[in-house]
Amino acid sequence: MKRRGILFLIMLMIFTFSVSGCTGEVQEPATEQVGKEVSSEEETGDRLSVVATLFPQYDFARRLGGDRVEVRYLLPAGTEAHSYEPTPQDMVALLNADVFLYTGEFMEPWTRNIVENLKEEDVLVVDLSQGIPLLTSEDHDHDHDHGEEDDHKEGIDPHYWTDPNMAILMVQSISDALSQVDPENEEAYISEEIELIDELTKLDGDIREALSRTKSRTILSGGHFAFGYFAREYGLEHMSPYSGFSPNAEPTPQRITALIRTIEETGANAIYHEELIDPKVAQVIVDETGVRLLLLHGAHNISKEDLESGKTYMEIMYDNLENLKEGLGYE
Repeated sequence: MKRRGILFLIMLMIFTFSVSGCTGEVQEPATEQVGKEVSSEEETGDRLSVVATLFPQYDFARRLGGDRVEVRYLLPAGTEAHSYEPTPQDMVALLNADVFLYTGEFMEPWTRNIVENLKEEDVLVVDLSQGIPLLTSEDHDHDHDHGEEDDHKEGIDPHYWTDPNMAILMVQSISDALSQVDPENEEAYISEEIELIDELTKLDGDIREALSRTKSRTILSGGHFAFGYFAREYGLEHMSPYSGFSPNAEPTPQRITALIRTIEETGANAIYHEELIDPKVAQVIVDETGVRLLLLHGAHNISKEDLESGKTYMEIMYDNLENLKEGLGYE
C-alpha cells in the first residue's frame, strides 16, 4: 500500500468535510460497506489497490483483477448515486490507491477538484468516459430543461454504461489500466477481458433478438430516465414525467398527464421505476391506469443484500431484459 504525504492528506480531508457539509446528509463510514473490507490502514500485500466509484466499474474491476486486485467500492450500498460526496475515509483510500476508476466529471463532479492532485501522488486516474461519444440533452427524443441539469453540466447524459457496447469500452479501459500498473500479470488481465467482452457481446445479441419481437418500442418510465444510451442503441423510444435525466429534475403535471394519456391510447401494460428510489410518481400513474410497475435497474448502485450476494452487472442487465420483455409485450 502506498503512503502519502500528511500535508496533502489533511488538505483533501478538509476539502471533503467542506463539500460533504453542503449536502446536508450524513454518510456512513466507508469501511462499514460490503466490498470495502480492507481499511485504508491495512496492507493489501502484493495485490493492486483499486478504487471504483459506481457499481459497473467496481464489478468489472473485481472480475478482471480476481485475486490479484483489491477493489474498494466508494459508493455506500443502497444509496442514491448522484448525491454521493467522498468521506474522509474515502479520501484516505484514494490516496493509497494504485488505480482510481470513475465514470467521468458529469457523473462525479466532485472529482474535478482532486484528479490532478491524485495524479501527482502517482495514482493512475482513469476517466472511463474517455473515448465514449456522450449524449447531450438534444440527442434524447424529448426536450430537456438545461436549467434543471445541475451537476450534469450542459445537459450531458453520463449513464453510458447502460449500453452493453459502451460497457465493453469500459472493460477494455480497466484492463489496460491494470496491465499498465501490473505488467507482470497483463496476460491474466487480457484473458479475463476477452471472456467478459464475449459475455457482453452475447448480452447485446440477446437484447437485440428479444426486442425485435416486442409489440411496443416505447419505454414508459415513471422516474428519471437513465437508459438514453440503451434506447438509442436498440432503437427504442421513451417517455418520462421528468424533464431531463438529472436526479434533481422534477416531474410536471403536463408530462404526467401525457404519460397517462399515452398508456390509455396505446394499451401499454407496464411502467418502469428506478432502483433505490421510492417510485412515488410511477405509483400515482399505476393507481390511475392499472398498469404493472416493473423495475428498470440503472446499475448505478445496488442494495447491501445484492452486494453481499455478489450480484453482477450481467445479472442486472438480464433482469432488465426480462422486465422489458414483459412490459413491451414479447411475442
